[in-house]
Amino acid sequence: MARTDRQSRARHHARTTNRDRLVPSFHVKPMSALLADSESAPLKRALGPLNLTTLGIGSIIGTGIFVLTGTAASQNAGPALVISMIIAAVGCVFAGLCYSELAAMIPVAGSAYTYAYATTGELFAWIIGWDLILEYALACSTIAVGWAGYATSLLRDLGLAIPPQLAAAPGVSLTLPDGTAVHGIVNLPAMVIVLLVAALLVFGIKKSANTNTALVLVKVLVLVLFVGAGAAYVTRANLTPFIPPNTGEFGHFGWSGVLRGAGVMFFAYIGFDAVSTAAQESRNPQRDLPVGILASLAICTVIFIAVAIVLIGIVPYQQLNVSDPLAVGIDATGLTWLRPLVKVGAVLGLFSTILVQMIGQTRIFYSMSRDGLLPELFGRVHPTYGTPHVSTILTGVVCALVAGLTPINVLSELVSMGTLLAFVLVCVGIVVLRRTNPDTPRPFRTPGLPWVAIIGALVCLAQMVALPGATWMRLVVWLVAGMVIYVGYARGRAARVRAVA
Repeated sequence: MARTDRQSRARHHARTTNRDRLVPSFHVKPMSALLADSESAPLKRALGPLNLTTLGIGSIIGTGIFVLTGTAASQNAGPALVISMIIAAVGCVFAGLCYSELAAMIPVAGSAYTYAYATTGELFAWIIGWDLILEYALACSTIAVGWAGYATSLLRDLGLAIPPQLAAAPGVSLTLPDGTAVHGIVNLPAMVIVLLVAALLVFGIKKSANTNTALVLVKVLVLVLFVGAGAAYVTRANLTPFIPPNTGEFGHFGWSGVLRGAGVMFFAYIGFDAVSTAAQESRNPQRDLPVGILASLAICTVIFIAVAIVLIGIVPYQQLNVSDPLAVGIDATGLTWLRPLVKVGAVLGLFSTILVQMIGQTRIFYSMSRDGLLPELFGRVHPTYGTPHVSTILTGVVCALVAGLTPINVLSELVSMGTLLAFVLVCVGIVVLRRTNPDTPRPFRTPGLPWVAIIGALVCLAQMVALPGATWMRLVVWLVAGMVIYVGYARGRAARVRAVA
């Protein structure tokens, strides 16, 4: 009889387990559990407001300012790129205000993933965590390819040429100076820089943050030098008409071009949310996280606008559809001594951007592992360095392979799509949390709710709608793959982790 009862219970347990694996969970993680995780986490609290602000600046100032300014000016907005930058900045500020309240209220590593778990539940948390891989991991690979381009150009100027076949992904067609056509084999510089960043992160967040702070100061000084030296060469003729007439096609100059330019330059601003992923390594997250998020946005907005005005004032916007617009601007001034400094600034700037993006990705993996949605190894912390070393190594290897072997010509749009979706969920989440947890202490309160959140979500949704249909299809495929993993593995493991907690 006892044996029959045990068999019956076993069959019931198996049916329940199978059912749980198939039925998505809307379990919301209580605020008390999130705060307990924050206090008990073994991550080392070593970051102050300066470190967090430079983490944000390091993530924001990168591919956007060094590359996309020329593309958006020459193809979309002309001199009115300044207006585009302001529109993009306003959208980011609304999202940034929402991030600031949530980051101070829930000072736990994981960024939008953690916020979704506290507001809309486990299923949406998994979706956003899976989606954030598009923002952080693929951004590492994309930026690494951009870094490799500037680095090989700088080395060539110094007489240290890298064979083109070893600086491009397989299948990429290249034309040598003598006219010979060759194909890329592997982008070694891109792979090396990703692995170097991963190694640096393994040895400690404080060392990594201090390195990032130094690199940020260098690249900001280079951009300030560009603005200061180039201002004397600005001509009014290059800035008129300020809004070039539309060509008859949406997005090509005129006011539609200004809006399309805002969509392009939105990519330049993303990265401030990386500050929130370091919440559990901040000494005083309730105070310092909002400072880091909002200060980095404000500083970068001023720098972006100044650089755009000077660049377009030096070079007619029609000539800026190049991969190194700042170098073109320096050449136009005749200040050839400044060209290598700009390239050095780009190399250092993109390095620090890779650094911050990888910090964000590994901390999201860390949080998802502690919640049971990913294997336990992603949550292991090194006993000496206090960093999620296994997650960092795995992330570095995968990102290095993608950077070295993939011709990444569409990933920037995927990165934008993933980021915008994260911003939308954060803007929605803050309104939900105000209703579901009205009495929870909020060291920073977003002003103007719910309108700030609504406007932030609408601006981000508008940017998503403007992205190509192919990017939407890739997003759908990625999310479907994520749901298969969730139903087949993550759902059941998370339930078991909760059961023994």
